Amino acid sequence: MTLSTLTAINPIDGRYGDKTAELRPYFSEFGLIYYRVYVEIRWFQFLASQQKIKELPALGDEENNFLEKLIVDFDETEAAIVKSNEATTNHDVKAVEYYLKSKFVGSGISSLQKNIEFIHFACTSEDINNLSHALMLKDGRDNVLRPLMDELNQKLAEFARDYANLPMLSRTHGQTATPTTLGKEFANVVARLRRQVKQLGAVQIMGKINGAVGNLNAHQVTYPDLDWLAMSEQFVSSLGIIWNPYTTQIEPHDYMAEMFQAMSRFNTILIDFNRDIWSYISIGYFKQRKVEGETGSSTMPHKVNPIDFENSEGNLGIANAIFGHLSEKLPISRWQRDLTDSTVLRNMGTGLAYSLLSYKSTLKGLGKLEINPTALAEDLNRSWEILAEPIQTIMRRHGVEEPYEKLKELTRGQSLKQESIEQMLETLDIPESARTLIRELTPMNYTGLASELVEKLLDE
Repeated sequence: MTLSTLTAINPIDGRYGDKTAELRPYFSEFGLIYYRVYVEIRWFQFLASQQKIKELPALGDEENNFLEKLIVDFDETEAAIVKSNEATTNHDVKAVEYYLKSKFVGSGISSLQKNIEFIHFACTSEDINNLSHALMLKDGRDNVLRPLMDELNQKLAEFARDYANLPMLSRTHGQTATPTTLGKEFANVVARLRRQVKQLGAVQIMGKINGAVGNLNAHQVTYPDLDWLAMSEQFVSSLGIIWNPYTTQIEPHDYMAEMFQAMSRFNTILIDFNRDIWSYISIGYFKQRKVEGETGSSTMPHKVNPIDFENSEGNLGIANAIFGHLSEKLPISRWQRDLTDSTVLRNMGTGLAYSLLSYKSTLKGLGKLEINPTALAEDLNRSWEILAEPIQTIMRRHGVEEPYEKLKELTRGQSLKQESIEQMLETLDIPESARTLIRELTPMNYTGLASELVEKLLDE
């Protein structure tokens, strides 16, 4: 069968291909080849720019313009040439080296033609790969994932702001509990997600270029007078990556584990949120706008199912399963190098794509939500027993003996009416000001500092 969105095995490239396409330039096979070409060219330019290797003089405008054009013009046709080379070499990085050598030979620029052996100079494949993976993650995070995570958090913040003062019954252990506000519950999620986004952004994406076992052996023996440690740091830093001087043949991937774990925590919080919203929809706190043409059930015409939150939850689970394996496996490599990381690293984009898909699903679901204030108010009005908490606390202040026990006997497992509170007040020896305070309490106004907490969060 011809590969298409209908025949793709992985739904990321099939059913959901149009929703995850913006990650393809970074995490596809094309993306990996592009970044390898980019790193190889930048290494060649860097070595020439040092003017410390007499065999490789500084490049002029003609040479640099040609090299920049190779990067800018690199497309799927060029990537296919690299893949053709790989069919012969059976080595993906060597295929890039041969690709660039052929470009240099065909450039008509003598200074490039005679210096083709400085392509991939003193490099092991992992020097190129680790920097390519670092750039892929950096660009994918900063250009695609972070903006969508911020958009999602901004949407949740809008709900927090709009409904900061709308009272809502809480349900600890699934039972009626002290009221909150709808906006405060959204604010809780915003605060949690913000923290994980901050940690994701703080992950130091690291890289190395130090040869076969991390000691710059070939570099040092070939040009012993050069400060290769300083040059290594300078080159890695020039790519916008943090230099890691302590590696084996591979950069140990600890930062990748940190990144994937931060994303996994973000995703876990979002799973929690999706499940809560699903539950609130089920009890009528939210309605969902109908989308013309959509079918909720193949047999029950009335249904508008919370499918966006369900899809998000399911795909977040897959993403986290992948992130879990990546985080546990990648920092482990036998002795100075084994190849188990190579095939695993090719799945980075899959975990990120399932995350991206989930964020879009949650955003779509949020766009359909309509608050049902009547349902929230009716639930509160049926639950006067929740005022047992503030009443017994006021009683404690004024020295009433065993206030908790008195309220427990009156309310536990029972509905409580406003009349019952009034009858109890007549029996209590408390100041009239306290009676007035209790009489003014309702399930609708007993929301504590919920509104202020929302305001505080959104002002930060």
